[in-house]
Amino acid sequence: MLRRLLAACAFCAVMLLGLALPAQAQWPRQVTDILGRRVTVQQAPRAVLLGESFQLLTLSLIHPDPVSLLVGMGGDLRQGDPQSYMAFLRKFPALAHVPELTSNVGQSFSVERALALAPDLVILSAWQAPLAETQQAVAFFEASGTPVIFIDLFQKPLTNTLPSIRLLGEVLDRREQAEAFVRFQEEHFDRIRQRVATQSGPAPSVLLNAFPGRWPCCWAAGDGGAGEFLKLVGAVNVATPVLNDSRGAQLPLEQVLAHQPDIYVGTGLFNSGDSTGLLLGTGADAAAARASLERVIRQTDLADLDAVRAGRAHGLWNFFAGTAINLVGVEALARWVWPNLFRDVDPGATLAEINRRFAAVPFEGTYWISLDPSEDGGGAKPANR
Repeated sequence: MLRRLLAACAFCAVMLLGLALPAQAQWPRQVTDILGRRVTVQQAPRAVLLGESFQLLTLSLIHPDPVSLLVGMGGDLRQGDPQSYMAFLRKFPALAHVPELTSNVGQSFSVERALALAPDLVILSAWQAPLAETQQAVAFFEASGTPVIFIDLFQKPLTNTLPSIRLLGEVLDRREQAEAFVRFQEEHFDRIRQRVATQSGPAPSVLLNAFPGRWPCCWAAGDGGAGEFLKLVGAVNVATPVLNDSRGAQLPLEQVLAHQPDIYVGTGLFNSGDSTGLLLGTGADAAAARASLERVIRQTDLADLDAVRAGRAHGLWNFFAGTAINLVGVEALARWVWPNLFRDVDPGATLAEINRRFAAVPFEGTYWISLDPSEDGGGAKPANR
């Protein structure tokens, strides 16, 4: 009798232990990536290869130490946004020892070098998928049993950001954190959609211009990429009728002046010691950012735009298109497009909450700016170094 009782207790203990195990402990795990590929991940990854190191900004929203997972990455973050790279390096010094497979933004990587790093998970971006080198690398990795997934926060940011976050939560065993961030994003996006839906009058037109003062005038966003942000906030993209490329293309200044958008928005980046174009991003000072906006407008003939004369000229961090905090840029756009409708929406408060609840490395700097100081908000202030 005693033996039966002990056996029954042992069985119950085993069952209770099984019930107590979290769902994310179950491996292997099959997922579907952004390209619709079914991928099996055998175990929780411990050696991750990032084909694009900008992905690190997104991983840091659901993992407290994403650098600890890396065996290699692209070199695009250090080259394209060195201040963000330095912020991560200060928090995670081990980043300095992570091999970089590329030396600039948009490059393909060496298959041989990638294989030599022996990753147990490879994370690539959707824009890399058509490259011959990427296809070769994927074939080699799959043949060796190494899972490869594609995410996207750049080509279709509003369509693919949240599915990409959920996918990363699945493969990195961070489901709960990923779902919390997804809920946060959905609540803020839903507020924007619901308010925009109440508008019945003519929508303001916007020119979203990449890197004024750094690139020749005027590279404009199309319907894809950052152009999706304009659609969400209910703005008319003045470039769409004259662009053949949905991703964006070059517009002559004369054509821009002929269309006279109601609102002008340029994008920029910040690199200490480089005063070219709009100075926006991690580490950027708000006063310097506004001065850069005034300087760019004065030096590029954009001053002839009616929007500029009326003070409706603004700047956004270029990499809102490509990171999972794109919501912050969308909220800034919503305020500029519909100031009365979104006067109570504070992108600065949204960024502060992201930093407090999610970001392993806080986003500190000036990420948006306006000619009107009351409308910029700026973003979180950099901490004293």
